[in-house]
Amino acid sequence: MRRMIIAGNWKMYKTLEETLVFFDELSSWEKDFRHENQILIFPPNLYTMSCLEKTRGNDIDIGVQNIYFKDFGAYTGEISPPMLTSIGCKYALVGHSERRHIFAENDEEINRKILSLLKHKKHIVFCVGEKENEREDGYTEQVLTNQLRYGLGDVGEKDMQQITIAYEPVWAIGTGKTATPEIAQDAHAFIRNWLKDNYSSHVANKARILYGGSVKVANCEGLLIQPDIDGALIGGASLKINDFIEIIKKGEEVANRKDQ
Repeated sequence: MRRMIIAGNWKMYKTLEETLVFFDELSSWEKDFRHENQILIFPPNLYTMSCLEKTRGNDIDIGVQNIYFKDFGAYTGEISPPMLTSIGCKYALVGHSERRHIFAENDEEINRKILSLLKHKKHIVFCVGEKENEREDGYTEQVLTNQLRYGLGDVGEKDMQQITIAYEPVWAIGTGKTATPEIAQDAHAFIRNWLKDNYSSHVANKARILYGGSVKVANCEGLLIQPDIDGALIGGASLKINDFIEIIKKGEEVANRKDQ
């Protein structure tokens, strides 16, 4: 069975003080909670070092929300994979729809980031997903195919061990709309079949594919129980300690049921 991931993308929320309080509570709770699933949080990049220090000794992973594909240079405001290595950070989020649509990142740039992270042995959560008009016009599979093909260009089969894919329909991010479990499962199955056709059955069976898009305590169980959904990339609910803990607990319950 694939190990489930419960991940939180904090985007540009929380002060440092609020972040430290959150991690004090999460770390204290996690030490007494036996879990098999992976817990992963992407706080604002500015807080990465503080979060790594807060989770030392815990089974909680920390990642950054974005990187640049160059190792070093005159790139004001950017951070690079070697900088992650220097502070002991192993995870990075790439290709989130807000990076694509607000900051005009294209598939070529996303691919260069993925290749740079792979070169430096980082683990990547690679986001893909269609906009509302693309789904309404019947282009979901075409959009996903293009994002996967170009985003994973020159990525070898062995490298896929370091990549988790997150399906995030843009129309469900921060809108309160959530893909039904059936819609989400169909998209995840399509992605897994694409991996089978373009890599191998081994890669497809091992790949972890997360769902993201208005995941909440109330709907997470129905999503996580789907056969091709291997966890969640959570936005707003990951900012609330009680909600995030409840989703982690529900994830454990679902994983145990899937394992039977």
